[in-house]
Amino acid sequence: QVQLVESGGGLVQAGGSLRLSCTASGSIFRVNAMGWYRQAPGKQRELVATITRDGSTNVADSVKGRFTISRDNAKSTVYLQMNSLKPEDTAVYYCNADGLVVRANTWTDFDSWGQGTQVTVSS
Repeated sequence: QVQLVESGGGLVQAGGSLRLSCTASGSIFRVNAMGWYRQAPGKQRELVATITRDGSTNVADSVKGRFTISRDNAKSTVYLQMNSLKPEDTAVYYCNADGLVVRANTWTDFDSWGQGTQVTVSS
């Protein structure tokens, strides 16, 4: 099994910054793509940013230029640096990762989600 643990959420004023972290653990052979999604009250979960193992990124237009995604493959950790935060960025932020785990002497795909971390931006 693969567990994703997020940290770094909180309350910040508009214009402020936060840095989210998410670390994957378990019987992991390889982590492929990692990413961040968010869900605001009454809205569907949406993509914020993803990053491949080789560092290629995909960032939502709504956060482009303000948020930066990065990762440390050695630590199976993905980061989301959020600058110039706006009240509309308020949401629960979820980490996602996929890859391969070792199970019964073979490899199996995994696609896991973290428990979510609350980000609240006050105006």
